[in-house]
Order: sequence, then structure tokens, then C-alpha cells
Amino acid sequence: MDLKSSLLAAPGPQQRRAIAKTITLLESTRADHRAQADALLTELLPHTGQSFRLGISGVPGVGKSTFIEALGLDLIARGHRVAVLAIDPSSSISGGSILGDKTRMEQLSVQPQAYIRPSPSSGTLGGVAAKTREAMLVCEAAGFDVVIVETVGVGQSETAVAGMTDMFILLQLPNAGDDLQAIKKGVMELADLVVINKADLDRDAATRAQAQITSALRILGQHGHPGHAQHDATLWHAQVLQLSALKAEGIDKFWQAVTRFRNLQEASGRLAARRRQQALAWMWERIESGLKQAFRQHPEIRARLPEMTKQVEQGTLAASTAARQLLQAMGAGFPPA
Repeated sequence: MDLKSSLLAAPGPQQRRAIAKTITLLESTRADHRAQADALLTELLPHTGQSFRLGISGVPGVGKSTFIEALGLDLIARGHRVAVLAIDPSSSISGGSILGDKTRMEQLSVQPQAYIRPSPSSGTLGGVAAKTREAMLVCEAAGFDVVIVETVGVGQSETAVAGMTDMFILLQLPNAGDDLQAIKKGVMELADLVVINKADLDRDAATRAQAQITSALRILGQHGHPGHAQHDATLWHAQVLQLSALKAEGIDKFWQAVTRFRNLQEASGRLAARRRQQALAWMWERIESGLKQAFRQHPEIRARLPEMTKQVEQGTLAASTAARQLLQAMGAGFPPA
């Protein structure tokens, strides 16, 4: 049985092996593997798009893995199939990753209705593996109706994940309200739902954080609708919830909020519009990545780049001049910008 047939088959060990093989194929840098992956993705495309895509981020130590495991177990009990694409940070020195999410989600990882795939970020901007979007499509084709993308939680990872999911969840600690100034405004504006995890550790602190973050979200005027959101019942108002993932408390309220968000977005057509915009953004991202790779591999560039890099470092050649000359040397019709 070929990979496509195995992926579309009934859930079981054979399908799980096919998912793993397909994602490994997608992550390969070999040209022949890339060609096979592209052909397979095209065939799978009609079977994708039926899941709900959740992006989850938060600072290290906030309890992302514990939260995702509690949520995943709850969703499986409700009859869902859950795929988790967890992005592990790669070392800037060795290039290696721990890829330990399966060990952090011991209960969820053994569930037949769950699939967990840790992938290295490999230095990708935003801390999101370059093939995460493609892996998401593979999981959807295999019938997983909830796909969760867990991010590194540093730098631009929040922006990257918000740009590929239907709903972006930001996890905070109970004392986050005291450090509200440290929370980036851009991240808060991206969040569709803010979750204060470990609320059981300090109920008073969690309540203060909830009030302060709720106030901050109101001031920011969520999603570019300041002043108008209160008069439009079809708009989603970002909320702040408390829960304890370790004790599995508050998971019900969280999923109720997610369901309300999904219903509103689907009814208004915003969910479909968001996915269309994401697909186009993905296309341009891959174009830019491909152009950069082709640029570095061009024979003329490889011959001239070391010397010109040295001149720029020594200050004998302006960086902008070097860039223009190299682009023109590529001979791909680049104008002398």
C-alpha cells in the first residue's frame, strides 16, 4: 500500500507509520524527496482543511506540555482525534534538539487517538519548523480533527504560529499581572485567548493577573476593532481564563470558549478568510526561502561571496552596494535597486 492510501486508511499502527514517514519525507532536504513530497501533498490537499488548528505559546516553564496533555486527553474523551506538532528549539551551537515532548506527555503519547510529532526549529525564524504547515495538512488528511501547534515561546514564534492556526492561545503564569509591562504588546494583540495556568498555586495572584490582562486587552482594542467590538455581536472578544492543567481544572471552560470562538468565526466567514490569507502568506514565505537558497547555491555567487563578505566586514565596501552587485551577478533579472 502506498503512503497516500495508508494515510487515508482507518486509524491504526499502519496509518501512524505512514504519517511519520510522510512528515520525515517533508523534512528531507534531498531534491528527489522534495519532489515526492510535493506530489503527495497535492494528492492529499482535497482531504485537508477539516480540522480546527490551535496555536499555543508561552514562556518556558508556563506548563505548555502539561496543558496540552490535559487538553488532549479531555478532547479524546469527547470523541476527537488530536495531533500535536511540538517545535523544539535547536541549539545555535550544536544544531541539535532534545525533542522530548513525547516524554513530557506520557499519557497522551500512548493514546491511539493522539499523534505527537516533535520537530526541531532548526534556526527557522519564529521558532517554528519550516515544514510545520505541511505536517499539519498531513495530520488533517489522516483524520485528526484538532491539530495543536506548540511553539518554542521565544522571539517571533508567537507571530509565526498565529499566522498558521485558526486560534492563538497565550499561556501566562499567575504572577504575570505584576510583570504586565514585560508582555509584548504585539503578542497580546495576537492572542485570541489568554490562559493563566497554574492558577491553583496562588488564587489571589491569578485573579489579579486575570483582571489586569483583561484590562490591557480592552485598552489595546482587540484585533483592530477598538470601540466597535462592543456593538457587533459577531466579533470575538479576547478573554482571559484561569485553569490548572496539572489538576485538569478549567479545561471544560477553556474548550467552551474555543467552541464559541470557532462558531463565531465560521458564521461570519472570518475563519475561511483567515485560512485563505494564511495560504497566500505561506506561498510567499516559501518563495522567499527558495530564492535565498537558490541565491546561495548559484555558482557566480559562491565564487564572489567570500571576498565581498570580507570587504563588507572590513568596511571597504558598503553592504547595500555588495547586495546589489551580488543580485545582479546572479543573472536572474534583478534590477539594480
